Amino acid sequence: MVTISVREPYSLVVDDRDVPPPGPGEIAVRVHRAGICGSDMHILHGSNPFVVYPRVIGHEFAGVVEALGAGVSSLAVGDHVVADPVISCGTCYPCRIGRSNVCARLQVIGVHRDGGFRSVAVVPEASAVKVSKALGHDVAALAEPLAVAANVLWRTGCTRDDVVLIYGAGTVGITVLQVAKMHGARCIIADIDGDRLERAKSFGADVVINSRQQSVAAIVAPELDGLGPSIVIDGAGIPSLLEEACRVVAPAGRIGLLGFSPAPCNISQQEIVRKELTLVGSRLNRRFIPEVIGWLESGALKPEAMITQSFDAREARAAFDLVEQHPEQTLKVQLVFA
Repeated sequence: MVTISVREPYSLVVDDRDVPPPGPGEIAVRVHRAGICGSDMHILHGSNPFVVYPRVIGHEFAGVVEALGAGVSSLAVGDHVVADPVISCGTCYPCRIGRSNVCARLQVIGVHRDGGFRSVAVVPEASAVKVSKALGHDVAALAEPLAVAANVLWRTGCTRDDVVLIYGAGTVGITVLQVAKMHGARCIIADIDGDRLERAKSFGADVVINSRQQSVAAIVAPELDGLGPSIVIDGAGIPSLLEEACRVVAPAGRIGLLGFSPAPCNISQQEIVRKELTLVGSRLNRRFIPEVIGWLESGALKPEAMITQSFDAREARAAFDLVEQHPEQTLKVQLVFA
């Protein structure tokens, strides 16, 4: 069975391995499609602070249940499923208040334990979300990144009354854009790449800003009767963007952080207090995948155009090279396993 792993930073291995049978409470999933995420690139580059090496990577994957471990009752062989990579204990304080994505004993498939970049992935029953067989595996595999977007917009309370400024028109920004537009919000997206901004228009952006050539602050200032955007989402993780976000966001505004950097940034406590701003972090997703699957199955979200390239799984090195060397050409690159 083809398996893609990172043995250590900068060491991507594509080989064949036997797959153990599922244990009690586990299922074996014949993987059909799996998406390459920025966090997979970070694992390869040694910049993911949470990974344990060596690791079979991949947490955005969809396939068909092939075998059941003892005690599995909610799924059957032949069911189509996607994986929710968040594995939580269910008993700690975050879990008890419904924030299982920041469980005190959090494990993430593809980070802390082996992931879905393999022909057959063994995962806990609770990590599999059943999907309609009418939904393509390629679209189903987009559920996890869309759930990340759903989580940050839940954290920031996005509604149709909001104007949302999104920093970054890459995969993170485009997923946030789609979910925010589905909620009825007005969306502005800023990036330094003109081609990415053109693509953002095709996904429904109301305004695009080339921040290399234009002042974000000046363009967003007229929003909401001159108050500025009510929500700012930082998908880039550049410290200076948080500083700007605090300046441009409206009073009573909310700022959601998806990207992150260990570098400190200079934000004004005075600005936060004066406007009574809410700053929130957002990690992974709080069990949003079933809801996202509903949006996909109903057609409320139509993200197919996000898939810009697909590669046979055995060509994973070429796929990773494309993402690394020509990110402007890619939005979501998927690996085909079956």
